[in-house]
Amino acid sequence: MSNVKVLPVLEPEMKLCCPPLNERPLTAEEAERTAVMFKALGDPVRLRLFSSVASHEGGEACVCDISDVGVSQPTVSHHLKKLKEAGLLSSERRGTWVYYRVEPTVLAAMGALLTKAASA
Repeated sequence: MSNVKVLPVLEPEMKLCCPPLNERPLTAEEAERTAVMFKALGDPVRLRLFSSVASHEGGEACVCDISDVGVSQPTVSHHLKKLKEAGLLSSERRGTWVYYRVEPTVLAAMGALLTKAASA
C-alpha cells in the first residue's frame, strides 16, 4: 500500500508586469519591476543559463546539465540565485541535484512587453 498522495497542479494566473512599451509610458513601479528582470539577464553568463533552462527538453534542467558556461560551479550557483531572485527561475531539490525551470509567466510577460501593441 502506497502513502503517495496525488495533488492537483495549479496553473498560476498570468500576471503581466507591464503593457507593451509602445502603448504608454511605464509607471515608476512597472519600470522597477521590469528593470530587475532585464538587469538579471544583462549578464552574458546569466543569459546563457536562462536560455539553457528555457530551451531544455521537458521545460526544466538539472544544474548538472547546464553548468558548462565557462565559469566555476560556485559562480554558476551565484548566477542562478540572481535569476531566481529576479523571479525568472524557480527550483526544486531532488536528492543531490537542483532542477531549474523558467517561471511559467515570465516568457509571456517579457514577450508582451516587447511586442508592439495592437492598433485600435
